[in-house]
Amino acid sequence: MTTSATTKRIGIVGIPPLAIIKQLEAEGCIIFDLDEPHVKRDIELASSYLPRVFCAILRTVIINGLSLQLDRIYIDVGPGKCDCALHTATILADILPETTVITTRNQDSAAFGTPLCTARLPLLEKISAITKSVQSARPYQDLAACVPTAGFWGVPPRDFSLLSLFPDTTHVFGWTRCMENKTPDHQQLEALINPDIPTVFFAQSFCAKTALARHLANKHPHGLYVDCDVTAGNSTKAKIEAFLELSTTPPGSLTDSYPPSSDPLSF
Repeated sequence: MTTSATTKRIGIVGIPPLAIIKQLEAEGCIIFDLDEPHVKRDIELASSYLPRVFCAILRTVIINGLSLQLDRIYIDVGPGKCDCALHTATILADILPETTVITTRNQDSAAFGTPLCTARLPLLEKISAITKSVQSARPYQDLAACVPTAGFWGVPPRDFSLLSLFPDTTHVFGWTRCMENKTPDHQQLEALINPDIPTVFFAQSFCAKTALARHLANKHPHGLYVDCDVTAGNSTKAKIEAFLELSTTPPGSLTDSYPPSSDPLSF
């Protein structure tokens, strides 16, 4: 199953504790983020193992697990991921007898910072870099923060194409921001928003985070709530495009400060 006697193929789901990432880096493992599509297989293949009411991310995890011939899978089942991940771990262990499935509960509290979330970069490139950062324990490069004109709140979507609709001056919020900070269970950081910029609140359909996404969108003076399942259809993309084009951005603020906190990156 391995590419050599020393190289292990490891899958991760969610954000494993930093100690595990350091261990995998030290071992020289090949790491696959199973939340992202790695193979071109019909997602309906996962329906034999997970109900269709599970989010597209966890169904993608099943497809990847069946396809990638992994030595081990580390799947976070703590409050920084979701209860459904725990049941997915049980199913993976049953259907992949040659793969060791290890559950983790990431409650790390050391803040790594969020320079990518506030940098001036295409949003697709920015969130791709954030998701890739989960596989490394190295400190981030310093990046200058831009004056924001829009916000993206939520989880990384399965369909990254919708991210191309946003301006380069988009700040990232929600669980994706917790992801870069390497603190997935940081509820205060996840609830952080900037009320001065139009913000799209995104969640995968059937994800429990749809509740918080809609709640914060309703409280935000310039918020749009969006959820989609496997892919973002034309109507979803048109809704986001229209919202961003028609929203008048008040003078930008570099202080993302709701709810109020003197240091939102710390616990």
